Amino acid sequence: MTDTPQDTDQPVEATAPREMEAKMSSIPQEELARLTDDIVSALKTVYDPEIPADIYELGLIYKVDIEDDRSVKIDMTLTAPGCPVAGEMPGWVQNAVSSVEGVGDVEVTMVFDPPWTPDRMSEEAQFAVGWY
Repeated sequence: MTDTPQDTDQPVEATAPREMEAKMSSIPQEELARLTDDIVSALKTVYDPEIPADIYELGLIYKVDIEDDRSVKIDMTLTAPGCPVAGEMPGWVQNAVSSVEGVGDVEVTMVFDPPWTPDRMSEEAQFAVGWY
């Protein structure tokens, strides 16, 4: 299993999902790295319709676990619990990650603890919304 950092150009501790767990995987390291990169790329194709930034850079992805059977479990949140696309966004995330070659089942869980705050946004997202 692995958790994905938000941007490989930055230190993991600065940008990683809140829950980072070091776990051993039976997936070869090279394949795991490719899956991780491809999953991050897929997550970056999903945009919050009210904010001009993708959900990954917004910090809405709290945890991504790649299981040994190549299934993927994602914990994510929304900028606000009353977000108008709350019912649709998990499906968008599931569809995007399911399209990654080599990924099995994808399970997306919506969580609201801890609540999302703007400090989870990357510099890229802050720039996109004019906060940087």
